[in-house]
Amino acid sequence: MEVSNKRQDGSPCFTDLRLFCLLLLALQSASVAMAQEKSDSSGIPLLSPWENATRPHPGRTRLIAGTTLGLYPLSMTWLYAQWYKDYPQSGFHFFNDAGEWEQMDKVAHAWDAYSIAKPLARTFRWAGHGTHRSALYGAGIAFLYQTTIEVFDGFSAEWGFSVPDMLANSFGTGAFLSQELLWQEQRITLKYSFHLSEYARFRPEVLGETFPERILKDYNGMTCWAVLNPASFLKGNEKFPRWLSVAIGYGADGMTGGEENPPAVDGVPIPSFERRRQFYLSVDVELSRIRTRSRFLKAVGSVINLIHLPAPALEISPGRSVKGHWLYF
Repeated sequence: MEVSNKRQDGSPCFTDLRLFCLLLLALQSASVAMAQEKSDSSGIPLLSPWENATRPHPGRTRLIAGTTLGLYPLSMTWLYAQWYKDYPQSGFHFFNDAGEWEQMDKVAHAWDAYSIAKPLARTFRWAGHGTHRSALYGAGIAFLYQTTIEVFDGFSAEWGFSVPDMLANSFGTGAFLSQELLWQEQRITLKYSFHLSEYARFRPEVLGETFPERILKDYNGMTCWAVLNPASFLKGNEKFPRWLSVAIGYGADGMTGGEENPPAVDGVPIPSFERRRQFYLSVDVELSRIRTRSRFLKAVGSVINLIHLPAPALEISPGRSVKGHWLYF
């Protein structure tokens, strides 16, 4: 029980590493996208920096391999020094956190895995490695990043290796990989949205004090979405807009602690809140599916496609009436 409380009280966990990992991979993608080609003796023609190679390109492959192999040990060493070095170590052990945060942290783990694998696979396609092989590389590297962090947790006396976290990580990478192997595209996209909640002010050390911290830590304000694109299932039917999708979201609120809400923090009473799960039905505008000749706009649309844009939504909570939102984010 002591371990569980320490995780709830804001100790380092994968949630705090989410932005770091995504930023690392964004930097990798950016370095690849902006790289300029030079002629070589391989006979491979010069390509635009924005153009995918049609077969494995040695220069681009070396760039991606070097960036990935370099970032992995550097980032893991930095993370260990920042988050684990000063905490007591122990033998490898497990930790069951399946009941925390109404499973919002597990849904977030799946989104993390999906959102890391997706841009990585694109860089391998850019290097000419084909859809299937690129998907395998991207999903494998994303899974390796997350597994390494869970192993760090497993040797820390404060935490432990979380099997529920690994199942969520597997679901996220599997959601990406299975669609690439089956359809060679993402017809169901995992997305994320966030709004400020009223609960963080009662436990800022756990739910975040600043806005960036709250984006990472306050599960009350997070909603994770599965966005299904009907047009991708209706091949040959040009009447249905390619950019319009159906979104199903999951969230929860009323949470000031992991498994239960504490009556007081540091001896100061805090209000009692009802914890509840929330399900949403909405629509989504997928900017990456809007036809444009601008490669820059396509790139911007792909980045924004990680986020569910504000849209009308129906909220369904067990034991409560259906609630409508003109714009929900």
